[in-house]
Amino acid sequence: MNDFINWFDREFKTLHADWRASIAQLDQSNFYSANEQRLSPAAEQILRSARIVEQTFGGITANLWDDPFEWTLPETLTTRDKLIGYLDDVRDARERGFRLFQEDQDLLKSVMAPQGSTQLISLLLDCLVQARLQAKQWRKKSAGQN
Repeated sequence: MNDFINWFDREFKTLHADWRASIAQLDQSNFYSANEQRLSPAAEQILRSARIVEQTFGGITANLWDDPFEWTLPETLTTRDKLIGYLDDVRDARERGFRLFQEDQDLLKSVMAPQGSTQLISLLLDCLVQARLQAKQWRKKSAGQN
């Protein structure tokens, strides 16, 4: 009974919780460098991870596969609260996407992604793997920052 949908939902929720927990650990004094116009390395990795999820669910829900880089510039996310607000927008996009999945069988449907036709289950798994790979990077950078 929707074992795959439930598993994916749980994994994406865990990823979101990890993002928020990691942001809470970052030093606010060097979260954003105005001189360099960039986020700290750890915050940047969290942002990259979130962009992957937003792009995937924007594609699933609205066939909008644009790279979120254009509206997630570091100079617009200069504080923890602003980055957390963006993460909450990503969560909302993900939740809209999951409302489209009524049963596990729905994950076998194909969508036209930038790389071509692919099944939703493959798309979600790839998204999760790529976002988690970024997570490994932010944990390394976060550990070096504290």
